[in-house]
Amino acid sequence: MILSVEPDSPVPPYEQIRTQVTSMVRLGILTGGARLPSIRQLANDLGLAGGTVARAYRELEADGVVRTRGRHGTVVSPAAGSPSELSSAVAGAARAYAGEAQRLGVDEAGALAALRMAFADLQTTRRVT
Repeated sequence: MILSVEPDSPVPPYEQIRTQVTSMVRLGILTGGARLPSIRQLANDLGLAGGTVARAYRELEADGVVRTRGRHGTVVSPAAGSPSELSSAVAGAARAYAGEAQRLGVDEAGALAALRMAFADLQTTRRVT
């Protein structure tokens, strides 16, 4: 599992982890039953405090994306990890967005920057409400 955390992002590290894992599950990259790294391992890999990763895992569990099985680790929930229409819908939306960006003369880097800003805005709004 490849995750990254941008320390300069306005989005807190735990939220970056939660968002990335959720996206990987929804896109079918992580499937039901897939085991996530231990909190300690992921914290070491990302250079974060264990509490930060633990919070991300707690929020993922609250969202129904993963289940924690005590000493047996954290795994993707079977229902959450099944490919769905969502991945097709996201792919379609991505194609539409890329087409519109291209029509407006925006290159890939600019379109991705705009998308990241939109996600950051949504995360900020989510925390406020």
